[in-house]
Amino acid sequence: MPDFFPYVLNVVAARSDATHRAGELRAAVAAQGRAGDIDWLAESVAFDIPFVEKPNETLLAARAAAANTPLDINVVHSKGRRKKLLVADMDSTIITCECLDELADMMGLKPRIAAITARAMNGEIEFSAALRERVRLLRGLHLEALERVFRERVRLTPGARELVGTMRHAGARAVLVSGGFTFFTERVAREVGFHAQRANVLVNDGARLTGAVAEPILGREAKLQALEDAVADLGISFDDVLATGDGANDLDMIRRAGLGVAYHARPIVAQAAGARIDHADLKALLYLQGYRKNEIVR
Repeated sequence: MPDFFPYVLNVVAARSDATHRAGELRAAVAAQGRAGDIDWLAESVAFDIPFVEKPNETLLAARAAAANTPLDINVVHSKGRRKKLLVADMDSTIITCECLDELADMMGLKPRIAAITARAMNGEIEFSAALRERVRLLRGLHLEALERVFRERVRLTPGARELVGTMRHAGARAVLVSGGFTFFTERVAREVGFHAQRANVLVNDGARLTGAVAEPILGREAKLQALEDAVADLGISFDDVLATGDGANDLDMIRRAGLGVAYHARPIVAQAAGARIDHADLKALLYLQGYRKNEIVR
């Protein structure tokens, strides 16, 4: 990428062919200033348009030109696109469900607990208090239910393995951080290939949950701390980090990262993040970094 194109408009399609919108989007970019040629990262799926100036105006113009289409459109800096550290939320990001809600379903409490989860993820109530309240309702749940939830309910989000595998292959470190529970993060991290994981610990008596969660609770501040610790350990800068998540407790780490991505996120997160993926799967985070289809590890 030539140095005189400091920005890139990145476009990723979901459930459609992006080819027929490429020319229209390049015209929208060029209307704001000098633009380069369309560079296809994955045929009919993802492309870049390099450009020179007015990143905010260019992004708004491009999104307006493609309104009501399943295209994820973002602007990134052309330099330093490929990140050296991935910090990812688990529930509803790397996996498709909320594990705590599925545990609640084992006790017939899913609607009640899911309502609390939604409020916490929307930033309407404080995360730690909401977690304690929900876990308290799980008192007496047999430990076998945790294994059953993992086996029957936990599914990887499409693109999760490719995201982690490709970044690892390129030399990046991958850390899974969750306001959920180590029972699940340990298993998901191992299955997907994360180097490390952090989460909360459910207290049990050897047979059943006691209704308590070990303190201190890993929430919004602890997720940011995990990112900062990994940056220090690797001796890199915050610009070298990609952080992604969907809920309010992911906001601080998303804002701190050089590339913070709201993934199919709550409105409060989508509005605050530097980039947002609303339609495509997790491979979109690779295209945001400039990876090409033939570089993706499957």
